[in-house]
Amino acid sequence: MAATKIIIDCDPGIDDALALVFADGNPELALRGVTTVAGNVGLDQTTDNALRVRDYLGLPDVPVVPGCPGPLVRPPIHARHVHGESGLGAARLPAASSGPADGHAADYLAAATGAEPGQITLVATGPLTNVALALRRHPGLVSQVRDFVIMGGSAGRGNVTPAAEFNIAADPEAAAVVFGAGWTVTMIGLDVTQRARATAAVLDRMRGLGRLAGDLLLPCLSGYRHDGADPGDRQAGGPAVHDVCAVAAVAAPGLFTCRPARVEVETAGRWTSGMTVTDFSAPAAGRNARVGVAIDAGGFWNLVLDAYARVAARLAAAGPAGPPPAS
Repeated sequence: MAATKIIIDCDPGIDDALALVFADGNPELALRGVTTVAGNVGLDQTTDNALRVRDYLGLPDVPVVPGCPGPLVRPPIHARHVHGESGLGAARLPAASSGPADGHAADYLAAATGAEPGQITLVATGPLTNVALALRRHPGLVSQVRDFVIMGGSAGRGNVTPAAEFNIAADPEAAAVVFGAGWTVTMIGLDVTQRARATAAVLDRMRGLGRLAGDLLLPCLSGYRHDGADPGDRQAGGPAVHDVCAVAAVAAPGLFTCRPARVEVETAGRWTSGMTVTDFSAPAAGRNARVGVAIDAGGFWNLVLDAYARVAARLAAAGPAGPPPAS
């Protein structure tokens, strides 16, 4: 069976970078492109990080297309306190050998999916600004994609406020456009991703992955600061790799339990702006989402570490790393 073609819209970001590595290493996926948006850090930095990860992995044919430098209507927020000033924790990858592709992410998303209608799954692991703008400029995007999966939201509590998860809180207006566009959004939110934690046992398994572990995986995770989860839970379980879950849900949907629901995004609440209000009892005709509620964490990590091992083996076969990492 042919691999599923995907485009990842992201804001690297530690877990975005780990998601890109997974997408490269999983044989069920074919990474066709990367688009970047402001979120965890600013757009220039998220784009530079995506380019560095792409070049480190040796994927020169995968375009990186920058998009929106801020939310649709409100001031930007960031998560440098979680991801570090560079956005990649303690990782220091070599400078990219080339710049981003021409054009805007919103237009690229429409053009790429339109060229292969029904073939490309779009995965968004950052604020939904690029996707919302793409829908406004190119409404046909809804029918062009094979599927649409996000890391974002929660049917329960948030991680930047008690009500809101970061990616939705960063641009609630964009998220409202996306959920109201007439397609089914697969929402892999905090209810699932908080259970996908890089425990001490997981880190031990990563240590055998050569320079991929030494250059990228472990430095990223060691620099991953408090992510808004309960501090005691995080200390016991390790950091959650939120964005990897969304890409894994495309590669191995059987690892996730999803329930149909109606999701509305709160944009005006004084205390609840960015909340994904989730109604599992909505009539079938009114449902606009499949909401992740459970994950097979053991199966997830077996899948992810197998993908990382494939990448690590390829990097080892390619020989020593290139120039020393840029500071």
